[in-house]
Amino acid sequence: MARVTGHVSLRDRKHGPVFYLKYRLDDGRQVQKLLGPAWTERSRPPAGYYTRKTAEEALQAILADARRGTLPGSRRSGRTFGEACSEWLRYVEHEKQRAASTVRDYTNTVNGALLPEFGRDTPLEKITSERINEYRERLLDEGELSRRTIQKQLVLLFGVMKRAKRRGWIQSNPSEDVERVSVKRSGDFHVLTPVEVHAVARAAESPQDAAVFLVAAFTGLRLGELRALRWRDVDFAKQTVFVRGSFTYNQLGPPKSGLVRSVPLIDQAAKALDDLSRRDAFTSPDDLVFCTDLGGTISGDKLRERFYKALDRVGLGDRRSGEDPMVFHDLRHTFGTLAVEVWPLHDVQAYMGHADIQTTMIYVHHQPKATAAGQLSALVSRAIEPSAIPVEQSLEPS
Repeated sequence: MARVTGHVSLRDRKHGPVFYLKYRLDDGRQVQKLLGPAWTERSRPPAGYYTRKTAEEALQAILADARRGTLPGSRRSGRTFGEACSEWLRYVEHEKQRAASTVRDYTNTVNGALLPEFGRDTPLEKITSERINEYRERLLDEGELSRRTIQKQLVLLFGVMKRAKRRGWIQSNPSEDVERVSVKRSGDFHVLTPVEVHAVARAAESPQDAAVFLVAAFTGLRLGELRALRWRDVDFAKQTVFVRGSFTYNQLGPPKSGLVRSVPLIDQAAKALDDLSRRDAFTSPDDLVFCTDLGGTISGDKLRERFYKALDRVGLGDRRSGEDPMVFHDLRHTFGTLAVEVWPLHDVQAYMGHADIQTTMIYVHHQPKATAAGQLSALVSRAIEPSAIPVEQSLEPS
C-alpha cells in the first residue's frame, strides 16, 4: 500500500488567490481539491478564508481521516466510467428534462468519443486530471477536430464526473482542474432573405407551420416564445406582439431576459397570424397561437425537423451541411439583420430582448446598411463641390 501524503498549493485565479490540496491515498490514487479562498494579508482572515497555516491544518485533518480509513471516498466505490455516463444521461433526460434532440446529441458524444477514450469498464478513480489533460492536449495537437467539438466533449465529461461526485462515487471532480478550451466566436451565422422565408413557408407541411416560420423570421421571437404565444399577446390594431412567456424544457416560464417586451408586428407576419386566427378552434384570447390538434403546446423538436424538411423542399438543404449548419434559431437572426437596416440599434436591442447591446451589434457586423456606401459617397461629393476646380486644372503646374 502507498503512503498517505499531501501538500498545499497557492494558485492565482480570476477572483483572487485560492488554496488547493493535493494528496495521495493508500491505494495510490491522487486527489486534488479546491480548499477555498486564500487570505494573504497580516490581519485576521474573514470567515471562509484560509491562511497558509489553516490550510495546512485542513490538509492534516484530511490525511488523518485517510489513514484511519474514515475519509469519504477514500475507498473505491466500485463504480465504472460507463456507469457514470449512464447515470448522467439518465439525469439530463429525466431530471433536467432536456429536449430529446439534446439527449440524442449527448448520447452520441458519450458513445462516439468519451467511452472509447476512457473505457466503459474503467474504475472512476482511474480518471484523473492528468489523464483528462493528456486527452485534451492530444486532441488539440492532432487538429482533426474543431476547437468547438473538443470543447463540447470536455464540457460533457465535466458533467459526467460532476454527477458522479454528487452521487458520492468519487470524492472530487477531476475535470475541475483541466484548462478549458476557448472558442472565439466569428460573429457569422445563417440568414434567409425575405423571398427565401416566403418560399420556405409555402413549402411548410401545414398553414400553422407556415405561420410559425413567417412570424419567427419577421418578429425575431425565440422558439420557446413562439410556443408560449397566446392570442391575447397579439394586438393587430397596435401592430404589436407582446412577449410574456417562453416554453423551455417543457416548462412555462418568463422570456429569457426575464422581462415582458413588445415587438412590432409587420404586415407579412400580421397576415400570417390573421389567416391562422380564422381556424375553427383555439382562437380565444387565452388559447395558444401555435398549438397541437388538441390545443396543447407544440413540440419544439418536431417543429425543427419540419423546418429542415421545408428547407430541403425549396433547394436550401445544403445550408444544413457542414460543421455549422443552419438551425431554426437562424430565423431569429434573419429578423435581426433586417431590423438593423431600418431601426436604431437600441430599439432592435429592446425588440429582441438582448441584455447587452454587444449582442445586437452582431447584426450590424453581419449585414451593414445597404445604403451606407451611397450615403458616404454623397457626403464626400457635397464636401468637395464648393471648390468647383476641375481635376485637370488642379494638376497643372502654376
